[in-house]
Amino acid sequence: MKPGIHPEYKEATITCACGNVIKTNSTKADMKVDVCSKCHPYWTGNLKQNTTGGRAAKFKEKYGIA
Repeated sequence: MKPGIHPEYKEATITCACGNVIKTNSTKADMKVDVCSKCHPYWTGNLKQNTTGGRAAKFKEKYGIA
């Protein structure tokens, strides 16, 4: 590896808006994020999925086909 071209890694602290703190290594020392794996709806199971059907279901609903 060429000397002097690689970034210096240091211990980093990632702080989420919910209060969760994660320690890792990065080229930036401190980071603040809006969502993390503890508060994101997908990872917590609070994600609401609306399944309305596809094109065939819309066609059947539009023309009243049972």
